Amino acid sequence: MTNTDSDNSREWAAQAYALLKKRQEEQKQELEKQEEQKQELEKQEEQKQELEKQEEQKQELEKQEEQKQELEKQEEQKQESIEIPNKENIAETELGEFDDNFTWSAMVLAAQGKKINQISIDEIDWLTKLRRGLEETRKGFVTELLDKLGDDPLTPESLDDLETLLIRADVGIDSTDKVISSLRTKLNEEVVGGEAGIKFLKKELKLIIDKPIKNSGSDLLVPQKGKLNVWLLVGVNGVGKTTTLGKLAYLSSKSNYKTLIAAADTFRAAAVEQLKVWGDRSNVDVISNQSKNADPAAVVFDAINSAKKRNVDLLLVDTAGRLQTKNNLMDELAKIKKIIDKKVPDALVESLLVLDASQGQNGLKQAKSFAKSADLSGAIITKLDGTSRGGVSLAVSEEVNLPIRFIGAGEGIKDLRPFNSYEFVEAMLADK
Repeated sequence: MTNTDSDNSREWAAQAYALLKKRQEEQKQELEKQEEQKQELEKQEEQKQELEKQEEQKQELEKQEEQKQELEKQEEQKQESIEIPNKENIAETELGEFDDNFTWSAMVLAAQGKKINQISIDEIDWLTKLRRGLEETRKGFVTELLDKLGDDPLTPESLDDLETLLIRADVGIDSTDKVISSLRTKLNEEVVGGEAGIKFLKKELKLIIDKPIKNSGSDLLVPQKGKLNVWLLVGVNGVGKTTTLGKLAYLSSKSNYKTLIAAADTFRAAAVEQLKVWGDRSNVDVISNQSKNADPAAVVFDAINSAKKRNVDLLLVDTAGRLQTKNNLMDELAKIKKIIDKKVPDALVESLLVLDASQGQNGLKQAKSFAKSADLSGAIITKLDGTSRGGVSLAVSEEVNLPIRFIGAGEGIKDLRPFNSYEFVEAMLADK
């Protein structure tokens, strides 16, 4: 976003905010109306019950007691149906203040072709969280970069500074070399100002991230209808693998895909219980075996049978946390894949590596090791919030050639979204 169009941008964002505010107020009024109707019905029901009670009192004491017990039982059932309509109990997103975060988020959506009446509070909320989540990366990278560049033209010295900053943000050696080389070439051809340099940098970073995504033949990873899709989540312990699977289950269920979870991490006792909590919140069933030393492949076998009977679209499989040195765990993963190939040879299988962004270069090493032995097809970057190493996403794209499929920027159930390279780069390089 340039300085020249900032006024128009803020005006556009203000219009979008007003529209969302109006829409939220209308929804609030509708909910209040429904609440009034509900209270009126409850009042009528109470009056009806009182009349029935008076009529019953005229009958024999024994019959009256029996009928009273039956009515109390029915009332309990009725209250349960009113108070617990579903298992999710997920709070609706509230519209925040009209501030810089809203304006920036609205303009990112506008740049992708969204009209004012097409943006949603959920989209604004997610982009705000993404921008905040990458704040630490910006503090250690963008702020210093903008201070160094200013409005002056780029120089060979400023490119040296940029190279240092990119490496410090864990963008990776290969990615940094590619970006700096492109900038040097451009600098040899023309004078490049600070603002133009930032714009060119965004373009180069986006090209790096997009390359493996485009090579995969699928810009967005979604389950294919009419077939069983099996997504295996792999990674070392502590990266948020089980939590990420739970959030994926919620996202899939809310997107109207029939979803099932296989709790195949039988080596960690708490993993099964943790998944059951996530499954309950997402209204997604969990297939598990809580017996001691249960066979992970057997759990997947049972889950596949259940998925076929239920015509499930997506089977999410949680696997044991492993390192490349843990041969027994890698063997278990191979067994799981053999079961899938044998039971559902036409299934669409994805092996997704979950990486903790805060681990920086250690995460990159994990990606390289898993890529050799786990036949990976994509990556999920978690814990982007609160880390200064968000640049590791670029290193994973360039050095491991892994398409990033989802990113997490928060602890809430809604804080995992499909990866969008434009939004990610804009958030990482957002103005101070």
